[in-house]
Amino acid sequence: MIDVLAETDSRKRIRGRERMCAVTRRVLPEGELIRFVAAPDGTVVADLKARLPGRGVWVGLDRSCVAEAAKKNAFARGLKRPVTPPADLAGEVSVRLREAALGRLGLARKAGAVVAGFAKVEGALERGGLAALLIARDAAADGRRKMEQALHRSREAGSVPVIGLFDSVELGLATGRANVIHAAVLQSPAGKSFLDAANRFRRYEGGVGEGEPQGAVGLQEKLNE
Repeated sequence: MIDVLAETDSRKRIRGRERMCAVTRRVLPEGELIRFVAAPDGTVVADLKARLPGRGVWVGLDRSCVAEAAKKNAFARGLKRPVTPPADLAGEVSVRLREAALGRLGLARKAGAVVAGFAKVEGALERGGLAALLIARDAAADGRRKMEQALHRSREAGSVPVIGLFDSVELGLATGRANVIHAAVLQSPAGKSFLDAANRFRRYEGGVGEGEPQGAVGLQEKLNE
């Protein structure tokens, strides 16, 4: 099992270090970049936890930037060996970042920091102490409207990020239920760990997740509290 506290502390430490993006040549904190390494067969793979041994090349946390790096093969020079990036490297990274976020959500659920179902989420909103509200990307307009109204009536209005990055099947698999439309992540170390991973995925895909409700509070602002 992943040590959520250790993982969160590790992310906080690397944010203080900076690297240069191989595409834009901008110097950025490691938390705003993705590290890539060469696999034994000469392909390029993303080292999302920045822990694999050997030389690494850093690219901005952005799908278009990774796609450009793959197109130009910006990795060979930094890795100092011939390498071949996959044609859809940007897509592969997206899948892994999505899986990482959903994995953190599953860990939060095992830690007792996730509730699912409209009534339970509504009750959690009334009690307060939420780290995030999740609404499935494929939620019906009526269900989405009712949940947003419940949020606006609650003490959490304006302070809880609303995440619309995942569909109901993905949320269900992560929370151990069938097709989850609404879920809430409670404030906790596991909840913060999920927010960190969800924020990285959201930023990689260009900001607001597809289907994210209008007026949703940004994840980065919540993380910076």
